[in-house]
Amino acid sequence: MPKPDPIPSLRRSQWIRFRRIMRWMSVAAIAAAAAAVYFVSQGDSEMHVHMLIATALGAGLSVLLGAALMTLTFLSASSGHDEEAHRTADETIIEDDKI
Repeated sequence: MPKPDPIPSLRRSQWIRFRRIMRWMSVAAIAAAAAAVYFVSQGDSEMHVHMLIATALGAGLSVLLGAALMTLTFLSASSGHDEEAHRTADETIIEDDKI
């Protein structure tokens, strides 16, 4: 007898969604780092490799950090945890009485 599929947990689906978004944003971070290195290298004829590496890491990691924080913000808002944090004691008592 086949077993039914387990009910997917919200936490697991949120992490899968986070990883998928971060994969795409890592491509965007690489593109931003490449663009930053290109524009920095166009400015000066005598460019050191250390400057290019620092520029690539700074631009790429900044994009990844911003993407991670915004993704976590949107996933938190869609999970329903924000509504629970804004509930007051009066709303909790009223909702408990309805049950």
